[in-house]
Amino acid sequence: MSAATTPGQQPYYFIPEPSRFPVTTAIGFFFVILGAAMWINGHDWGAYSLFFGLALWLFTLQQWFRTSIAESQSGLYSDRVDASYRWSMSWFIFSEVMFFGAFFGALFWLRVHSVPNLGSIENALLWPDFKGIWPSVQAGLTASPAGTVAAFTTMGPWPLPTINTALLLSSGVTITIAHHALLANKRSKCIGFMWATVLLGLTFLIVQGYEYTHAYSELNLRLDSGAYGTTFFMLTGFHGFHVFVGMLMLFFITLRLKKGHFTPERHFGFEGAAWYWHFVDVVWLGLYIVIYWL
Repeated sequence: MSAATTPGQQPYYFIPEPSRFPVTTAIGFFFVILGAAMWINGHDWGAYSLFFGLALWLFTLQQWFRTSIAESQSGLYSDRVDASYRWSMSWFIFSEVMFFGAFFGALFWLRVHSVPNLGSIENALLWPDFKGIWPSVQAGLTASPAGTVAAFTTMGPWPLPTINTALLLSSGVTITIAHHALLANKRSKCIGFMWATVLLGLTFLIVQGYEYTHAYSELNLRLDSGAYGTTFFMLTGFHGFHVFVGMLMLFFITLRLKKGHFTPERHFGFEGAAWYWHFVDVVWLGLYIVIYWL
C-alpha cells in the first residue's frame, strides 16, 4: 500500500501500491526475445510474437508513465523521491557511458592491436597477402585476403556527418535556452525552443537515414564490410537509436510543458531528458572524431 498521507500534505517518502506493470513488461520482453529468435531462424510466426511483445511493452510503458505523472502532479513526490530519481537517472546515464565505452574500446583494440598483429611477420605464413592497415578499402588488404569481403569506400566527414554534428550541437544550445526559459518562468519561450530541439533531433535521424542509404548503394559499405563496416554501423546505429529515444523523451516533455506540468522549482522530468540529450551530443562528438576523421 502507499504510505499513509494526510490529505493536503506531502508524504515523507511516497511508496506506490503493488503494480502489475513490472510483470506485464517482463511478459512483453519475453515475447519480443522469443519472436526475434524464432523469426531469425526462419519461423514466420516469430514476427507475430515479436510485434505482440512490442505492443504490450509500449502499452505498459504508456500506462506506467501516465501513473507516475499523475502521482507527481498530485503532490505525492517529496524531495526524497526527487533525489532518488536524480540518482537513478545518473546511474542510467553512467551505464550508457559504459555501453558506448565498450564499443569505443573494441574499435581501439582493433586499430591498435588486432589488425597490426595480424599483419605482423609472425602471421605472414598464415595470410601472406594480408596488409595490416586500417581501414581496408578493397579486397586483398586488411579485411579479406581471401576475397570474402567486397571492396568498399570508407565514409568521410563531409558533408553528411558534419551537417549532423552541426544539428546536434545546435540542439544542445536550444535545449539549454529552453531550460533557462523554464527557470525564468517563460513558458512560451521554453516550449518554442523545445519544439526546435525535437525538430533538430528528427532532422538528424533523417540525415543519418540518407547517409546509410548512400553508404549501402554508392559506397558498398555494409554491416558485413569487415571489421570497419561492423564497428561503423554498430557505433553510429546504436547512437542513432539513442537519438530516437532522446527525441521521444523531449517530445513528451514538451507536451507536458504545454499542459503546465513543470514549474521553475520542480521540473526534474525536464532535467532528466536534458541530461540524456547532452549525453547523446557528447557521444556523437566522440564518434565524429574517431569514426569519420581518424
